[in-house]
Amino acid sequence: MQIIGFNLTGISVNRKEKIQGKLEIKQNINIDDVIRDKINISKDEILKINFTFNVNYESDFAKVEFKGIVLLLPEKEELREITKNWKKKKIPEKFRVPLFNFIMSKCNIKALSLEDEMALPLHIPMPKLAPKKQE
Repeated sequence: MQIIGFNLTGISVNRKEKIQGKLEIKQNINIDDVIRDKINISKDEILKINFTFNVNYESDFAKVEFKGIVLLLPEKEELREITKNWKKKKIPEKFRVPLFNFIMSKCNIKALSLEDEMALPLHIPMPKLAPKKQE
């Protein structure tokens, strides 16, 4: 399975004025649809994976949301397996894990930038330097 395309179709960021209660940050990926399609650059069928990526700040303080499409060029057997499982609204783990990692790598970078612009706490801790310990 090759990933041959990625496009964002929607970006939304909302926040409230004040944090109320304990702030908990969770991220989530949902696969909204899997569609078989054809493209000009290949004689093989592709899969269009429509997804939603969310970063939710609990107690409804803020939400960052991306909607997008990932284009996959699977082998014929992979195409059958994915579409067969999608009828049950599932994607086999051997495909889901690399797909979700790809979506997270693209969306987390954009989310961090938007969180900084909106003065939100970052949903991923940034690395920090620490002074060297004396022996």
